[in-house]
Amino acid sequence: MATVSLEVSGGVGTIRLDRPPMNALDISIQDRLRELAQEAGDRDDVRAVILYGGDKVFAAGADIKEMRDMDHAAMVRRSRALQESFTAVARIPKPVVAAITGYALGGGCELTLCADYRIAADNAKLGQPEILLGLIPGAGGTQRLARLIGPSKAKDLIFTGRQVKADEALALGLVDRVVPADSVYTEAQKWAERLAKGPALALRAAKESVDAGLETDIESGLAIERTWFAGLFATEDRERGMRSFVEDGPGKAQFL
Repeated sequence: MATVSLEVSGGVGTIRLDRPPMNALDISIQDRLRELAQEAGDRDDVRAVILYGGDKVFAAGADIKEMRDMDHAAMVRRSRALQESFTAVARIPKPVVAAITGYALGGGCELTLCADYRIAADNAKLGQPEILLGLIPGAGGTQRLARLIGPSKAKDLIFTGRQVKADEALALGLVDRVVPADSVYTEAQKWAERLAKGPALALRAAKESVDAGLETDIESGLAIERTWFAGLFATEDRERGMRSFVEDGPGKAQFL
């Protein structure tokens, strides 16, 4: 039974893929991802999110058997919903970390691109192999990958369809940290728990300012930043943070 779940503990929500053996992202998984991303964004008890596929594999891509039976008209109808599912993850207004084990290929790699931070196992392999099927990435890979690592490096991965090991992924900027395979989730949890204790509105403002600014020119980006910056002066978190700084020194504020 294909499942995607949202488990919440200590302010951290884990969106867990669980479709053995390779977590192939079929339509039901895609649709459920969108629902859970929206839920994680809406829930007050979720302050940071982990994307996780288990200790053996993150996600080895789309369900090719399912896609093979789709013709042009069917994919025209489906492609927008596919992208919207991944975009819902990218737009979770809270810090999101991907805990990457084993393969993260095709749609699996594209899903990691929707996170704000990526921690990979030392045995992880990532890539966009769609070209080997006569296709291109269709869940945001041509756009998010190029924005993350630059167009020429992204084109190399997309044009060749090659897989990169964790050390090369780190050098490319495709992942942010590489850790032993048995500690990937633990390290992601530490990252998420630290941010779950932070000022929720300021973190949301920071994420939306960066993400929205990347989609526009510098002047418009500065306007987005300015609006959020000024708006945070109306929040209790800003009052708590500044009061704590003055009275107790930096880094000691306790946020609600």
